[in-house]
Amino acid sequence: MELENHTLSTLFQQLGLDNSASNIDAFIEKHQLPNDQKVSDADFWNEAQAALLKEAILADGPEALWVDELNVRLHSDANAA
Repeated sequence: MELENHTLSTLFQQLGLDNSASNIDAFIEKHQLPNDQKVSDADFWNEAQAALLKEAILADGPEALWVDELNVRLHSDANAA
């Protein structure tokens, strides 16, 4: 869990968001996505944030794993249904 929080913390920092564990959890709880929506296409990102997410996925480096983890958590309510 600590590794997960560290990677999400780094991603949130890169996105220009508060990267504390409690803020990450609150953000994810507030911004749940339907199954058919890509994380990078969510309407709560600005253009720069969406571009960063898309680039991270395409680069397929460590950041892609962070985006994937965020994606899973943002879809957790949809997947539980």
